[in-house]
Amino acid sequence: MRVVGLTGMALVAGIGGAQAQDVASFYKGRQIAIIVGSSAGGGYDLYGRLLSRHMGKHLPGNPILIVSNMPGAGGNVAAAHIANVAAKDGTAIGAIFMGTVVEPLFTTTKRATHHPTKFHYIGSANTDYYVCLVRGDAQVKKFEDLTDTELVVGGSAGGASTRDFPLMLRNVLGAKFKIVAGYPGTREINLAIQRDEVQGGCGQTWSSVTSLYKQEFAEGRIKPLVQEDAKGSPELNKMGVPLARSFAKTEEQRQILDLYYSQTAFSRPYVVAMETPADRVAALRAAFMAAMKDPALVAEADKMQVDADPVSGEELQKKVEQIFATPADIVEKTRKAVSD
Repeated sequence: MRVVGLTGMALVAGIGGAQAQDVASFYKGRQIAIIVGSSAGGGYDLYGRLLSRHMGKHLPGNPILIVSNMPGAGGNVAAAHIANVAAKDGTAIGAIFMGTVVEPLFTTTKRATHHPTKFHYIGSANTDYYVCLVRGDAQVKKFEDLTDTELVVGGSAGGASTRDFPLMLRNVLGAKFKIVAGYPGTREINLAIQRDEVQGGCGQTWSSVTSLYKQEFAEGRIKPLVQEDAKGSPELNKMGVPLARSFAKTEEQRQILDLYYSQTAFSRPYVVAMETPADRVAALRAAFMAAMKDPALVAEADKMQVDADPVSGEELQKKVEQIFATPADIVEKTRKAVSD
């Protein structure tokens, strides 16, 4: 298991005795809302609820964490709520999409009333690996088939990985995806796959789908088609599931795909408003990492068959800053690749 950054105890020590006491006094008897930017039952919701059951005991004052769902606009509804509406005192945490973080770079849509660099990042629950799924009885059996055969895939709104990832592959590699957007989240997309409303779905995390749809994979009703990642999952690599970047015909195509897939390093980011007091940000970051390494959470994650592979808030903040410092010409080419 990879853990990036300092341990929770070290971070708490860094807050300072007086400040830590102030944080404890503030949080004692309070509730913290984790606002998940997707519908109930999907991967983001699954991780949010897992975290909510363990993080409170690692925060000074031991507040209760309550999860609510606020799907819409590819995670931007929840992100905008955190930035503009929710409490700015450390009692509202957004579980937003990774696509929400990079949307200003990769889309021309000016719908957001917030900017991803104007959040404090608390951490990411894991570094996940994204895949395209396909029904076992679909005409498309391997990625190469998409050169000549169309595959109907379900997706959410623009900015969500389930819509933008297949669009990237269609525009850069010429994969014949017909994207049916508008599903609230991955749960609804995968139900649509099972009902044969659509034949597949992309931009889905391997850890979540293998946990939620274990039987469907075991029986071959749903199969992984291609990995949407720069390096790939060790498990999927062993299975021989190819990387999308391996189908690039030019160096420019590879650069575009690699930049776009760099966002998968923060698969499940948690954020608070920029106005949140610094001592509470530090306490939340420390509690997040401590909870994600808590043996009780790890054991529960193992039973749920999901990965507890956190990235610290400090590391996440740096990654976001680095991505937003990417040369403009590369960003522009990548932006065009996820435009309709």
